[in-house]
Amino acid sequence: MTVPLKSVGAITLFVEDPQRSKAFYERAFDLSAAYEYEDAVGFKFENTLINLLATPAARELIDPGVVADPEGGARSQLTIWVDDADAACAELTERSVELLNGPVERGWGMRTAAFADPDGHIWEVAQELSA
Repeated sequence: MTVPLKSVGAITLFVEDPQRSKAFYERAFDLSAAYEYEDAVGFKFENTLINLLATPAARELIDPGVVADPEGGARSQLTIWVDDADAACAELTERSVELLNGPVERGWGMRTAAFADPDGHIWEVAQELSA
């Protein structure tokens, strides 16, 4: 029997303060939480669930793996496809989200901008440029 591993249904991000992160995600993405527990809150994007899990629960979840300290720097980036990167950045700015960079045209045919959530997870908005 072969089990297909082709669909990412959820991404779990480890956070220091789920309530702080919840407020940021509600503001940045203009979403309401899909669910909320004492140590987790989840947001349903179009086809992926983003689960924000408190660090103590994350440690238990991945034991014997180790949860990195937030000061360790970014090790991943989550990208959201948009039709207009400039408009997306304007909306993020209106929602008090500080951009790390961009929007900037990239050599691989995309116009992108990046921002970080309160725990340092990097998000990017990316617009495919026509050839």
